Amino acid sequence: MNLILLGAPGSGKGTQGALLSTRLNIPKIATGDLIRTAMKDGTPLGTRAKEYYDQGLLVPDEIILGLIEEVLQSPGAKRGVIMDGFPRTSGQAEAVDRLLHARGQQVDRVLLVDVPEEELVRRMRRRAALEGRSDDTIDAFRRRLGVYREQTAPLVAYYRERDLVSVVPGIGTVEDIAERVKLAVGR
Repeated sequence: MNLILLGAPGSGKGTQGALLSTRLNIPKIATGDLIRTAMKDGTPLGTRAKEYYDQGLLVPDEIILGLIEEVLQSPGAKRGVIMDGFPRTSGQAEAVDRLLHARGQQVDRVLLVDVPEEELVRRMRRRAALEGRSDDTIDAFRRRLGVYREQTAPLVAYYRERDLVSVVPGIGTVEDIAERVKLAVGR
């Protein structure tokens, strides 16, 4: 089963993705983690990614898709993967579709973790206080939220046309949300 988790920053998609990965026994792909691991391990793609990363630039899609392809070829991904926050654009979604199609697979479900903006801001403030993250200022968060909405709206439309989107309300306890995710996935 190949799943995509979408949700605004602070929506809890990472937490739910980790729980779902454990429950379904399939890997969770978070592109930031993939990039950091590849750079640390000094893989060819990691070395290329580091060139961009060190300059403060976004790592190009071709490198990210190469990293995803490596995961898809691993034995652990034979039963599927959970993509956490990727793809982010319709172009990336089309590229993911091509990667999966080459393996005789497809995206089976897209879970959109939906959280009202007031709750996202509350969570961001709490996370900033707990973790001391400098990127969690209100202004920075609102910019990230704006970029997320701008990029994700066409992506959601892309998957809705294929009847793959399940909206999961992201309010409540982690366990409550996990139960909604379970229902949306059907497992």
